[in-house]
Amino acid sequence: MIHVFFEGIAWGLLVAISIGPAFFTIIQTGIDRGFKAAFYISLGVLMCDTFLITICYLGLTSIFDSKNSSYLGLTGGIIIIIFGIYSYFKKPEIIRRRSAKYKTPPKQTKHIKYFIKGFFLNIANPFIYFFWLAAIVRATDIAIAEKGIVINYVIVFFSGVLSTVFGTDLLKSFIGNKIKKYLRPRVQLWIKRIIGVLLIVLGIILIVRVLL
Repeated sequence: MIHVFFEGIAWGLLVAISIGPAFFTIIQTGIDRGFKAAFYISLGVLMCDTFLITICYLGLTSIFDSKNSSYLGLTGGIIIIIFGIYSYFKKPEIIRRRSAKYKTPPKQTKHIKYFIKGFFLNIANPFIYFFWLAAIVRATDIAIAEKGIVINYVIVFFSGVLSTVFGTDLLKSFIGNKIKKYLRPRVQLWIKRIIGVLLIVLGIILIVRVLL
């Protein structure tokens, strides 16, 4: 069954290299807030993926029909645009620390905030639902072709997928954290603004695709 795990890795790489809102946010958070903050966003994305995969596997696919997917797409696009606007206007941590009014929030509060941000930023992308549905169909097809127990194949397959996605997200977090010391505060500000614009564009594209 090792080949099932490796095919799951291949599917995980497809998610990892896809340019979506979580991709930009993890790197930007690594630059602005460091590895630990980006780690909790990655963890939120992982938990969201696990939640969606579970829903899809349990057969709750009625929420993904053409009518509901339109609502999901519009809502997701709006959420991503809001994240983009927030990212654009909020100053990087290194600049805000210079202000006399700056107060360091409790670490536990920050970690929960980053986790929730990662979860909802990922769930706002409706296309990820259809990807997981397709992945479950693929894992099921392999199990049927090899006359195996479907649940066992699904677990092995998605172990490969999720471990790859989470591992690459941690790599993005690490890279963002490492390059931030080479970036001046003003450069970090412009990176934050550029990523904010990219998120807004992604949200608009998502809404346009749904409407068309």
